[in-house]
Amino acid sequence: MKRAKLNGHSGIAEAVGRSLNDYLAALDGEPADNLYELFIGSVEKTLLTDVLARTKGNQSEAAGMLGINRNTLRAKLDKHKIKLPPS
Repeated sequence: MKRAKLNGHSGIAEAVGRSLNDYLAALDGEPADNLYELFIGSVEKTLLTDVLARTKGNQSEAAGMLGINRNTLRAKLDKHKIKLPPS
C-alpha cells in the first residue's frame, strides 16, 4: 500500500497544537482538566466520522484506511455513539 507523503512536516500535529493553544488561551487562567481525554476523544470521533463519510460507510475500507481491524472500528463507533449511514 502506498503511503501519503507529508512534505517534511506534520500538518495534523501542527493543527492539534494550534487547537490546544487556542483552547488553553480561552480558559483565561482557569485550570485545564482532563485534556488527554478531551483531545483524544475529539480527534478520534472526528477522524472516524470523516473516514466513514469518505468510504460511504464501508467499514472494511474505513478500517483499512485507519490501519485498524473492523472489530476495533466497530468498538470505537460504539464508544463514540457514531451511527452508520443507512445502506
